[in-house]
Amino acid sequence: MIGGFVRANLSTFTEPELDAMEEILELPDVDLADWLTGRRPIPEQDASPMLLRIRASLTK
Repeated sequence: MIGGFVRANLSTFTEPELDAMEEILELPDVDLADWLTGRRPIPEQDASPMLLRIRASLTK
């Protein structure tokens, strides 16, 4: 899920966006899968702009 988003956007990422991606990749895979598929809502403390951007790209 995240790989496709990264492949499609990597060339346009800024340094802060790359840092944000790195933070997301440190989150537990099980949680990411649940949040990105909509099985569970993204907790407010984890709802970074980058994570929300990834989620939005998957629902298009």
